[in-house]
Amino acid sequence: MLSCKIRRRANGLLAAVAFTALASVPVRAEQIAVGNFGVSANGMPFAVALDKGFFKAEKIDVTGIITSAGGGTSLRNMLAGGVPYGEVNPGVVIAAIQQGADLKIISDNVLTVAEFVWAVKPDSPIKTIKDLKGSKIGYTNPRSTSQGLAMLLLKEGGLQPTDAELVRTGGFGEGVAALDTGLVTVAPIPEPLWAKFKDKYRAVVVASDILPPLDNVVGVTTANMAAEKADFIRAVIRGRRKAVEFMHQNPDEAGDIIAKHYNIESPVARSAVRNLTSSRTAGIPYWGSGQIHLAGLKAMIEVQRMVGAIQGEVNYDAIIDTQFLPEDIRAVVK
Repeated sequence: MLSCKIRRRANGLLAAVAFTALASVPVRAEQIAVGNFGVSANGMPFAVALDKGFFKAEKIDVTGIITSAGGGTSLRNMLAGGVPYGEVNPGVVIAAIQQGADLKIISDNVLTVAEFVWAVKPDSPIKTIKDLKGSKIGYTNPRSTSQGLAMLLLKEGGLQPTDAELVRTGGFGEGVAALDTGLVTVAPIPEPLWAKFKDKYRAVVVASDILPPLDNVVGVTTANMAAEKADFIRAVIRGRRKAVEFMHQNPDEAGDIIAKHYNIESPVARSAVRNLTSSRTAGIPYWGSGQIHLAGLKAMIEVQRMVGAIQGEVNYDAIIDTQFLPEDIRAVVK
């Protein structure tokens, strides 16, 4: 009788150990796609989530981040590679949906364009937004966010689109070089590039002071991945949310982590993180928890309309899916 009890107890312990082991096994390893990861500020929380083990704590294994120099390329990489989760510009997502792509916006990741300043040389006569009249303002590429924001700046300054010349530079680093050589008189310099060059140039316009909240990047997935990888997608959103909270509480440690992933100096990364975690645009933070902020999304789409990237009406109810968000942030902020 005693031996039977011992065997039953042993079997129970083995079953418990087996269950615990299975529960701790991460979901199948996957990659995610993040536009401009390693370059632009939008993707910084993913570096923190990877380094601090926030994804592993959610029992998923993010094996790597697919990145590219633009939202369109990131989206194509995501669609071609069967990637469950991607972070891209909302204008690119909506344009793809209008062309037939079966995509859903599932999280709202960057709620403002607070990473942007428009800077000049220290001796420039341009002092305020009103002085942009007659200037040459750099932007990266046609139909880009930087082109739309340049046009919006002129509007906010009470100027007409023809009051300044918009000059394509091809990239933000190239824009800084164009400012040095005089090809442009005003250049958009986003974080973390601004943290690197802020002692060399003078900011004329700081986005968070002038522009309204504008959604900069969103999380997306495809219909197939939504059905097949729902648990993985939810875990990515939770892990990123933890990273954003960590960055607000520990900006310098977060900066050191980001410096490694972005291959920049720690003081530069720390400055960028401190700037963006303390930033508020009309009370809205830069990095969001994932909760959808509809007004900011609509405002950014109107900016995309200004440069011809978006045409026609947008059915937001049809393209937004909040089922992957934690329950406490599932309600859409109007």
